[in-house]
Amino acid sequence: MGKRSDILLIYTGGTIGMIKDYETGALRAFDFDKLLNRIPELSHLDCNIKTVSFEYPIDSSNMNPEYWKQIAGMIEENYEGFDGFVVLHGSDTMSYTGAALSFMLENLAKPVILTGSQLPIGDLRTDAKENLITSIQIAALRDKGKPKIAEVCLYFEYKLYRANRTTKINAEHFEAFASLNYPALAESGVHLKINDEQLLMPNRRKKFQVRKELDNNIAVIRLFPGINEAVISAILQTPGLRAVIVETYGAGNAPTEDWFRGVIEKAVKKGIFVVNVTQCSGGSVLMGKYETSTHLRKMGVINGKNITTEAAIAKLMYLLGCKINKKAFKTVFETPLRGELH
Repeated sequence: MGKRSDILLIYTGGTIGMIKDYETGALRAFDFDKLLNRIPELSHLDCNIKTVSFEYPIDSSNMNPEYWKQIAGMIEENYEGFDGFVVLHGSDTMSYTGAALSFMLENLAKPVILTGSQLPIGDLRTDAKENLITSIQIAALRDKGKPKIAEVCLYFEYKLYRANRTTKINAEHFEAFASLNYPALAESGVHLKINDEQLLMPNRRKKFQVRKELDNNIAVIRLFPGINEAVISAILQTPGLRAVIVETYGAGNAPTEDWFRGVIEKAVKKGIFVVNVTQCSGGSVLMGKYETSTHLRKMGVINGKNITTEAAIAKLMYLLGCKINKKAFKTVFETPLRGELH
């Protein structure tokens, strides 16, 4: 028998940590120190579970980079003492947090699994128990004495995804997330099937470190038929703006009108990094495939390839915080760092 894995459960807030007061119908957070009492099945897992919680759990709609730093700090403080980490998080911004942590946790060689639920843990039909139990089970998996998973993941409704590849697609169904440009890393059914060929291979020779320097002076512009020059110009003239993501049509296409070319070119020349990300949930930016994207490529717009908007936001904050050289920035962004694009 090998050593039992030590798993740290980090509660940030969200529906999964709520129980219903059946007298009032209101939801309230429950004491995570009494987790085993609420979910006795956890005692059957072959691992030791400890819990830590935000002092004041938050709704994930209030998530921001300062909380990301807090989560990353909790992992940093406990990294040597635990074999894996499960982060309980509200589903609304879980993909953003997962993407951010994937960049902040450099040379990660242990699993960090984000999970949550659509219904509270005390609800009769809750999805919380399965999501939590399987997330802990996956975080505890070992292969030849080493953690089987060594990246930031998101587990929801029987599937484990690379977190920086996910998008929340449904606010009502249990199957709330999708990863349309990258296969699931694992699927939970009668058996737990791990797709080994899809996993990131950690570089265990490099020392784990946490990057907490994030720069959120960025914006997202979603194109639509009829968007006008005044709106885009106003955004691009925001004081201190350092980068902008332009959500384009299809394979990275955008208007070819002179005014649009002009405002984008002016921004690039000003030193603002402009990233081309497709509005489509699946597929990739292919600048130059159509005439309506050739002008963007010629201007030096960054090719977001098949990155999600959530991951593009996190990657920009991370790279800007790393103070990447301006000449190298485009190349670094277009290069996969944590399996976030290809």
